[in-house]
Amino acid sequence: EVQLVESGGGLVQAGGSLRLSCAASGFTFDDYAIGWFRQAPGKEREGVSCISSSDGSTYYADSVKGRFTISSDNAKNTVYLQMNSLKPEDTAVYYCAALGSSSCSDKVDYWGQGTQVTVSS
Repeated sequence: EVQLVESGGGLVQAGGSLRLSCAASGFTFDDYAIGWFRQAPGKEREGVSCISSSDGSTYYADSVKGRFTISSDNAKNTVYLQMNSLKPEDTAVYYCAALGSSSCSDKVDYWGQGTQVTVSS
């Protein structure tokens, strides 16, 4: 059974930091790019960041560049999203997802259940 389990969300003040984790199981971790997405109330889900499993390339939405860092620990089948300098507009449910291949340009095959991030002003 494929599982993607996010953790690390919570309530933080603006300017603070959080680190999200995405623990994967039930599939060959090295074969899938892992992405982070978020959905704020009343808004569509948007891509935040992605890490390719083929070459470790990373991608970021413009809104988080320079503040968020994605990384992967293949030995632990876990992807992290370090979020610094958080802003109230970063408030959302954050989801990790396994894409259909090692490329970040592929579609999502599997979703996690999400973790809430709330940034207070």
